[in-house]
Amino acid sequence: MSHPTIGQLEREITQRLSSLYNEILGQRPNQIICHFFDTELVISLENSVTQTERILMYEGYENLAEQVRSSLYKILKPQLQGLIEQIIGSPIIDLMLNTNLVTGRTGIIIVLKQVPDVRNPESIPKVNLKNLAD
Repeated sequence: MSHPTIGQLEREITQRLSSLYNEILGQRPNQIICHFFDTELVISLENSVTQTERILMYEGYENLAEQVRSSLYKILKPQLQGLIEQIIGSPIIDLMLNTNLVTGRTGIIIVLKQVPDVRNPESIPKVNLKNLAD
């Protein structure tokens, strides 16, 4: 079996992440942007805030909405890590997750142990091809 291209990997992550958010939060983000940069994966999600969080924010319960989001992170983070590790086939060193409840955007930064095995590693911005040859 040949390795996927970096674009195929990014699309699979995007599709599976959308399904994960829908399954766990009942909220499918409108848009997900996913890009590898050397050993980092950056993901941006639009409209990732749940209806409950929006209502709490609108009614002035910002602290409670933040507590709800913090609890959701505890549920999402290990699921997200497992999903990404399964797709790329290697371990994650670090996963950072943050949501702006006002704008409804979530940012995810994932630090990988190594660049994923893909057919076209030269297409990954900032990748150090010399290190891949070693």
